[in-house]
Amino acid sequence: MNATDLALAKQFGESFFWGVATSAYQIEGGAADGGRGPSIWDTFTHTPGKILDSSTGDVACDHYHRYVEDVSHIADLQVSAYRFSISWSRVQPLGYGAWNEEGFDFYSRLLDELAKKNILAHITLYHWDLPQGLQEQGGWLNRDTAHHFAAYAKEVARRFGDRAASIATHNEPWCTANLGYGNGQFAPGVVDTVAALQVSHHLLLSHGLAMSAMRDQHVSAKLGIVLNQWTAEPATNSAADIAEAQWEYARSVQWFMDPIFKGSYPQIALDRMDMSRFQVEADDMAIIHQPLDFLGVNYYFRAYVSTENPPRKPEAKLGLTDMGWEIYPQGLRDLLIGIHKEYAAHGLPEIYITENGVAFADKVEDSRVHDQNRINFVRAHLNAVAEAKTAGVNIQGYFYWSLMDNFEWNSGYLRRFGLYYVDYLTQQRIPKDSALWYRDWIRVCG
Repeated sequence: MNATDLALAKQFGESFFWGVATSAYQIEGGAADGGRGPSIWDTFTHTPGKILDSSTGDVACDHYHRYVEDVSHIADLQVSAYRFSISWSRVQPLGYGAWNEEGFDFYSRLLDELAKKNILAHITLYHWDLPQGLQEQGGWLNRDTAHHFAAYAKEVARRFGDRAASIATHNEPWCTANLGYGNGQFAPGVVDTVAALQVSHHLLLSHGLAMSAMRDQHVSAKLGIVLNQWTAEPATNSAADIAEAQWEYARSVQWFMDPIFKGSYPQIALDRMDMSRFQVEADDMAIIHQPLDFLGVNYYFRAYVSTENPPRKPEAKLGLTDMGWEIYPQGLRDLLIGIHKEYAAHGLPEIYITENGVAFADKVEDSRVHDQNRINFVRAHLNAVAEAKTAGVNIQGYFYWSLMDNFEWNSGYLRRFGLYYVDYLTQQRIPKDSALWYRDWIRVCG
């Protein structure tokens, strides 16, 4: 730790918590083990041409069999929190009907292991892996899926609601709707922008129904949702760029935040979207619009909006990630301050940075992974979080994405976000320099 790091660390305080995050399909493997049913990602990855390296999550990081080792690695980082998702089809193979006790037992054992290490569990119910059985009934285009999700949420809360620090309904519903149903980049691979609009509503409806179902269980866990968000900045001061940036922010951030905190969709988005097939029933907005205990914010990049042809590109002064994303830490500060100003009067709860991380082309050299670029990335973004806290935003925790390299969706195993390097042939986990830095950082923060 250098003097700059020490000064920055003092701005967070001892009550601020530090963690790492993963998701089920990206790390678990064990695709056919323990009674697990297939999810839409099993189907999608086994469809030729969908994944860049033609890989699947059948084995991934083999966390299903190596969870004890992985919890030990989490503990080595000195974090106090671990965010993970439950595979719905592992605990309910079809997404409806009978529960799979062997699947629930796996997560119970994982919770036991975390408790032994004094690591608080932060559960996400849905990280994009809908049971294939529900997809065959229409998936998220079918309104009934929202009710099946609420039943699933209720059962998880009944079993684990007093063993977890928090439960999030969804992770990044924007991705589920727009990448899964809008452009077909993610499972289930549908290309229909109007369908994506309806899916986004059913996702929000399912969130509201699930919140009520879990509240009825009187759980001690804090309840909320995780949204991927970004600022939208015009490339120039032209009226066209400014208007397009406002539209981009409305259709992404406000489209999900407004129903939750204001009880309505943003008018600017309604005015510009094709609403011909958009169906909202009378009580839907009241179901969606209810108090949260926390809001999870995932941040990776900003939207840089240009209406020119070809569009202007940002200078990317800090470079690009291995995903091709601009490194822009001040966007996190601006985003947090912006949503605080807009939604504080509408019940904005405490905020967790539930994902923030970076992919680089990491290599093992002499049994080490030297990733100073990742350390620089994290330091810059923590500085942005500190500035937002100083400005009055109620941020209570930070999760680095991700604990270890894993299956990165349609990129397969070509992109590495982890603090631990994973050799996929041997399943060896190697702590990168960033893991050691993060450990030392947390020690300094107390």
